[in-house]
Amino acid sequence: MQENSTVPGKTQESEAAETDTEIPNKPAGDRAALLAGGVVLAACGGLVLYGVLDSGESDRKPANRTPTAAVTYEVTGKGTADITYRARSSSGEAVVVKAATLPWRKTVDVPLGKEPTVSIVLGEKGGQARCTLAIRGEHAQSATATGTFGRATCAAPLPGQAPSDRAEG
Repeated sequence: MQENSTVPGKTQESEAAETDTEIPNKPAGDRAALLAGGVVLAACGGLVLYGVLDSGESDRKPANRTPTAAVTYEVTGKGTADITYRARSSSGEAVVVKAATLPWRKTVDVPLGKEPTVSIVLGEKGGQARCTLAIRGEHAQSATATGTFGRATCAAPLPGQAPSDRAEG
């Protein structure tokens, strides 16, 4: 008579099922470790390639950058005034400051080809305020507003492009 090596209450099929489920777990753990190692190696390789292949062009100035000139707008007087001035943008759009407390001063970069302008409008109380415009540190124009809702505008053309900004040819 042959002895049965199975545990009482277990059949040979259930033993085989336990064996089948235990065996794949060990290689699956190995596969997971291999997969994780592969991902880490791929990430390191990608970073190395990025460092080697990076041309450094992002450190250079954009070729189509619009040249500008530093413009200082100043409004002197007492009280408040509405001030409109041109600021740095490729379109040279105007910026409006409502009820700015005087004295007021702002230096901005204005794109060459756009005329720097500052306008002031006094309030209902009137008074007196003076606007001045300086381009690259040199006085260009000034004007005075007086009385109720008095107005003044300062504008001046920008000088030609600086030698380093000129296109060759």
